[in-house]
Amino acid sequence: MLPITMASSGESILVKKITGKDDTRHHLNELGLVEGDTVTVIQNNNGNLILQVKDGRIALDEKLAMRIRY
Repeated sequence: MLPITMASSGESILVKKITGKDDTRHHLNELGLVEGDTVTVIQNNNGNLILQVKDGRIALDEKLAMRIRY
């Protein structure tokens, strides 16, 4: 599994695993990132991401994005 920071702009990926402490995983789940869902990378700027998640977009810094694996 690769971190989502390795995905290219425009790529749709299947979230396979979210790592980290319970509160980190809970925060990402609240943002709509759920294992088994597909998200689209709108922009990847050196690991800082803008993602299309369901009907909205979210921005993640590289540290938080490294917790999402595909």
